[in-house]
Amino acid sequence: MLEKTFYKKMLSKAFDIPVKVTYWDNETAIYGAKGSENPQISLKINKAIPIKEITDHATLALGEAYINGVIEIEGSLQDLVLSIYHSSSSFMHDNKFMKLLPKQKHTESKSKVDVQSHYDIGNDFYKLWLDPTMTYSCAYFRNEQDTLEEAQKNKVRHILNKLQPQAGKTLLDIGCGWGTVLFAAAKKYGLTATGITLSQEQYDYVKKRIANEHLENQVKVLLIDYRELKNQQFDYVVSVGMFEHVGKENLGTYFKQIHELLAPDGRGLIHGITGQHKGAGVDPFLNKYIFPGGYIPNIAEMLEHIIDNQLQISDLEPLRRHYQRTLEIWNKNFNDQREKVVEIFDERFARLWDLYLQACAASFESGNIDVFQYLITKQPSGSELPMTRDYITDADRKE
Repeated sequence: MLEKTFYKKMLSKAFDIPVKVTYWDNETAIYGAKGSENPQISLKINKAIPIKEITDHATLALGEAYINGVIEIEGSLQDLVLSIYHSSSSFMHDNKFMKLLPKQKHTESKSKVDVQSHYDIGNDFYKLWLDPTMTYSCAYFRNEQDTLEEAQKNKVRHILNKLQPQAGKTLLDIGCGWGTVLFAAAKKYGLTATGITLSQEQYDYVKKRIANEHLENQVKVLLIDYRELKNQQFDYVVSVGMFEHVGKENLGTYFKQIHELLAPDGRGLIHGITGQHKGAGVDPFLNKYIFPGGYIPNIAEMLEHIIDNQLQISDLEPLRRHYQRTLEIWNKNFNDQREKVVEIFDERFARLWDLYLQACAASFESGNIDVFQYLITKQPSGSELPMTRDYITDADRKE
């Protein structure tokens, strides 16, 4: 009886849309917005989850319950999570459900293990639902009609155009993924490009493509940690979806390294997930199952580290809605291939990734998290860039 009372109290504040809840004893109730007898989302709890597990870490306990089939959901997972974010009284906004996680470690060896646990699931897995460019970061939708592939190519051009690169100069991509930026920089902008990654799968993929396209004299990839690059400088440094992996305690080191890697008149473009409010920066469910060691800094933290390392911001652009749409397309692609995912892995794995993609889409949609592009230079340089942003949009339009 105590468990039922606890659940009713928690769920009565959890949603801002009507949600039908069926308990393990078949009792039903509708929570959320009043006045709807036909809720579009139904949630069934097949057995009680221990109260302590929920009060310790609600997102972890409820996420595990979903991927293990203890909780079943009919309707949009994204809409359900969005409603929890929108409800100011939900457990997502209650500190008693969000206890501190143990301090994370981000040594070079631990970072390699963390990165490989996510990115080395297998190239064949990611090929099922990413676009043909194999780009695993926020796309840039210039038009409503853009396909995901077009939007990913837009994003790469948008990043490189912000740098206003000159042919013959050098570029470093920290966390180069499957090499999309590297190959565009070399083939379309005439740059000599170097990429670094900790993912063996990504390294092998890029290495093979370099050989296939005979770009050995213009593109190279290294399987190393960003902290291992020493005594080198580049005209341009790009890092997309990388700083989320370095850990709170290493953000200063990350930007110090970028400062050291940039030539005196160099330019950097840092693209990554950033909160617009103060918070934990770590989600226990994502940390355990998706991104071990991940940390989402808020914008104040990012600006502090940029300033502390004698870097200067020349442009700052939020892309939250672009990432929401990117995730929604990824999730559709993923579910279109769900049978293959289950065949390769299992149903639990499929439920895990479906939850991850939809919950992240809801998080961006709600404004809980954002994604920013930081165009930076060494202080006091940057004066060679145009005084307005027209050069970026003009270059985008010419493509």
